[in-house]
Amino acid sequence: MSSQQNTPTATAEQAATAIRKARGALTRYRVMALITGVMLLVLCVEMFFKYVVPVDAVIDYMGWVPFAHGWIYVVYLVTVLDLWAKMRWGFGRLATMVFAGVVPVMSFVLEKKVHAEADAKLAALAERYGA
Repeated sequence: MSSQQNTPTATAEQAATAIRKARGALTRYRVMALITGVMLLVLCVEMFFKYVVPVDAVIDYMGWVPFAHGWIYVVYLVTVLDLWAKMRWGFGRLATMVFAGVVPVMSFVLEKKVHAEADAKLAALAERYGA
């Protein structure tokens, strides 16, 4: 029995479907990375006005920010897991993407890197399978 008989091959249609799903996951990740990054910066501003330079008017107005960021971060984690699973990356990439949602500005930097690498990988797969 040859090794080629044991290895399933993907058809162009299956590859096209997988690439389409991965591109959708990448788009969702990009949107949530940007929203999470913006909300984290807003949270930092809120914390500055709450703990460093107490301004009651700002504190009263921005009290919703920690809750909003928390729920947005949960949605961000779902998009991270979805993209990570579809791209079949290692656990180091997963950890980095997870931490990017809690380190100010890191989500913007990592989003650019992840998008470039994922786009290149998906383009190579599309070329390989003619999808």
